[in-house]
Amino acid sequence: MFTFLFAIVFYFSGATPNMDLPTKKVLNLAAIKTMIAAAEAEAKKRNVEVTLCVVDESGNLLFLEKADGASINTIQFAQKKARHSAFYRAPSKDAADAVKSGRVEAMAMPEFFPNQGGLPIIVDGQILGGIAASGAKSEIDEAIAQAGVDALMKK
Repeated sequence: MFTFLFAIVFYFSGATPNMDLPTKKVLNLAAIKTMIAAAEAEAKKRNVEVTLCVVDESGNLLFLEKADGASINTIQFAQKKARHSAFYRAPSKDAADAVKSGRVEAMAMPEFFPNQGGLPIIVDGQILGGIAASGAKSEIDEAIAQAGVDALMKK
Protein backbone atom coordinates (compact mmCIF):
# COMPACT_ATOMS: atom_id res chain seq x y z
CA MET A 1 0.00 0.00 0.00
CA PHE A 2 2.80 2.41 0.92
CA THR A 3 4.58 1.75 -2.41
CA PHE A 4 1.40 2.46 -4.34
CA LEU A 5 0.78 5.68 -2.42
CA PHE A 6 4.41 6.76 -2.94
CA ALA A 7 4.11 6.08 -6.68
CA ILE A 8 0.95 8.19 -6.92
CA VAL A 9 2.48 11.12 -5.01
CA PHE A 10 5.70 10.84 -7.00
CA TYR A 11 3.79 10.81 -10.31
CA PHE A 12 1.70 13.88 -9.52
CA SER A 13 4.63 15.83 -8.07
CA GLY A 14 6.24 15.94 -11.49
CA ALA A 15 9.51 14.55 -10.20
CA THR A 16 11.41 12.07 -12.29
CA PRO A 17 13.67 9.42 -10.81
CA ASN A 18 17.22 10.10 -12.07
CA MET A 19 16.00 10.44 -15.62
CA ASP A 20 18.35 12.16 -17.99
CA LEU A 21 16.42 13.77 -20.78
CA PRO A 22 18.23 14.12 -24.08
CA THR A 23 19.58 17.53 -24.88
CA LYS A 24 18.62 19.14 -28.13
CA LYS A 25 20.42 21.97 -29.84
CA VAL A 26 18.22 24.72 -31.28
CA LEU A 27 18.71 27.75 -33.44
CA ASN A 28 18.58 30.69 -31.09
CA LEU A 29 18.55 34.35 -32.09
CA ALA A 30 22.33 34.72 -31.72
CA ALA A 31 22.94 31.78 -34.06
CA ILE A 32 20.48 33.14 -36.61
CA LYS A 33 22.08 36.60 -36.49
CA THR A 34 25.51 35.04 -37.03
CA MET A 35 24.31 33.14 -40.10
CA ILE A 36 22.39 36.06 -41.56
CA ALA A 37 25.26 38.52 -41.12
CA ALA A 38 27.58 36.18 -43.02
CA ALA A 39 24.98 35.51 -45.73
CA GLU A 40 24.34 39.25 -46.14
CA ALA A 41 28.08 39.89 -46.43
CA GLU A 42 28.39 37.21 -49.11
CA ALA A 43 25.46 38.65 -51.05
CA LYS A 44 27.00 42.12 -50.85
CA LYS A 45 30.37 40.75 -51.98
CA ARG A 46 28.67 39.17 -54.99
CA ASN A 47 26.64 42.33 -55.62
CA VAL A 48 23.25 40.58 -55.54
CA GLU A 49 20.04 41.24 -53.66
CA VAL A 50 18.31 38.19 -52.26
CA THR A 51 15.73 37.01 -49.80
CA LEU A 52 17.17 35.07 -46.87
CA CYS A 53 15.21 32.52 -44.88
CA VAL A 54 15.92 30.35 -41.84
CA VAL A 55 13.54 27.63 -40.64
CA ASP A 56 13.70 25.17 -37.75
CA GLU A 57 13.84 21.39 -38.21
CA SER A 58 10.07 21.25 -38.66
CA GLY A 59 10.05 23.92 -41.34
CA ASN A 60 8.69 26.66 -39.09
CA LEU A 61 9.80 30.13 -40.11
CA LEU A 62 12.40 31.63 -37.78
CA PHE A 63 13.74 34.44 -39.97
CA LEU A 64 12.86 36.05 -43.30
CA GLU A 65 14.46 39.09 -44.91
CA LYS A 66 13.89 40.39 -48.44
CA ALA A 67 16.43 42.81 -49.83
CA ASP A 68 14.95 45.92 -51.38
CA GLY A 69 15.90 44.86 -54.90
CA ALA A 70 14.81 41.22 -54.60
CA SER A 71 11.60 40.33 -56.41
CA ILE A 72 8.51 39.41 -54.42
CA ASN A 73 8.48 35.77 -55.60
CA THR A 74 11.81 35.19 -53.83
CA ILE A 75 9.98 35.21 -50.50
CA GLN A 76 8.21 31.93 -51.24
CA PHE A 77 11.18 30.45 -53.09
CA ALA A 78 13.51 31.03 -50.13
CA GLN A 79 11.01 29.51 -47.69
CA LYS A 80 10.49 26.44 -49.89
CA LYS A 81 14.22 25.90 -50.34
CA ALA A 82 14.87 26.16 -46.60
CA ARG A 83 11.96 23.84 -45.74
CA HIS A 84 13.11 21.25 -48.26
CA SER A 85 16.60 21.29 -46.76
CA ALA A 86 15.30 20.92 -43.20
CA PHE A 87 12.82 18.15 -44.05
CA TYR A 88 15.18 16.06 -46.15
CA ARG A 89 18.45 16.96 -44.37
CA ALA A 90 19.91 17.70 -47.77
CA PRO A 91 20.63 20.64 -50.05
CA SER A 92 17.72 21.64 -52.24
CA LYS A 93 20.09 21.13 -55.18
CA ASP A 94 19.74 17.37 -54.58
CA ALA A 95 16.05 17.72 -55.42
CA ALA A 96 16.83 19.65 -58.59
CA ASP A 97 19.33 16.98 -59.60
CA ALA A 98 16.77 14.23 -58.94
CA VAL A 99 14.23 15.85 -61.25
CA LYS A 100 16.87 16.52 -63.92
CA SER A 101 17.81 12.84 -63.83
CA GLY A 102 14.20 11.87 -64.54
CA ARG A 103 12.95 11.00 -61.05
CA VAL A 104 9.86 13.20 -61.39
CA GLU A 105 7.87 11.03 -58.96
CA ALA A 106 9.81 12.81 -56.21
CA MET A 107 7.73 15.92 -56.99
CA ALA A 108 4.87 14.27 -55.07
CA MET A 109 6.87 14.20 -51.82
CA PRO A 110 5.85 16.71 -49.13
CA GLU A 111 7.91 19.92 -49.02
CA PHE A 112 9.97 18.72 -52.00
CA PHE A 113 11.36 21.72 -53.86
CA PRO A 114 13.76 21.19 -56.77
CA ASN A 115 15.63 24.48 -56.83
CA GLN A 116 19.21 25.06 -55.67
CA GLY A 117 19.85 27.55 -52.87
CA GLY A 118 18.79 25.84 -49.65
CA LEU A 119 21.03 24.01 -47.20
CA PRO A 120 20.36 21.98 -44.07
CA ILE A 121 21.78 23.23 -40.78
CA ILE A 122 23.26 20.17 -39.08
CA VAL A 123 25.31 20.42 -35.89
CA ASP A 124 26.79 17.36 -34.17
CA GLY A 125 24.60 15.13 -36.32
CA GLN A 126 21.40 16.94 -35.29
CA ILE A 127 19.25 18.73 -37.84
CA LEU A 128 18.53 22.21 -36.52
CA GLY A 129 16.80 23.57 -39.59
CA GLY A 130 17.48 25.00 -43.02
CA ILE A 131 18.80 28.21 -44.51
CA ALA A 132 18.20 29.50 -48.01
CA ALA A 133 18.74 32.41 -50.31
CA SER A 134 16.72 33.29 -53.39
CA GLY A 135 17.04 36.01 -55.96
CA ALA A 136 20.35 35.37 -57.73
CA LYS A 137 21.52 32.49 -59.91
CA SER A 138 20.93 29.21 -58.11
CA GLU A 139 24.61 28.46 -57.49
CA ILE A 140 25.07 31.96 -56.05
CA ASP A 141 22.01 31.49 -53.82
CA GLU A 142 23.61 28.32 -52.47
CA ALA A 143 26.97 30.02 -51.93
CA ILE A 144 25.22 32.73 -49.90
CA ALA A 145 23.44 30.12 -47.77
CA GLN A 146 26.74 28.24 -47.38
CA ALA A 147 28.38 31.39 -46.01
CA GLY A 148 25.71 31.42 -43.31
CA VAL A 149 26.23 27.77 -42.40
CA ASP A 150 30.00 28.22 -42.38
CA ALA A 151 29.75 31.18 -40.00
CA LEU A 152 27.67 29.11 -37.58
CA MET A 153 30.16 26.24 -37.64
CA LYS A 154 33.06 28.60 -36.84
CA LYS A 155 31.27 29.94 -33.80
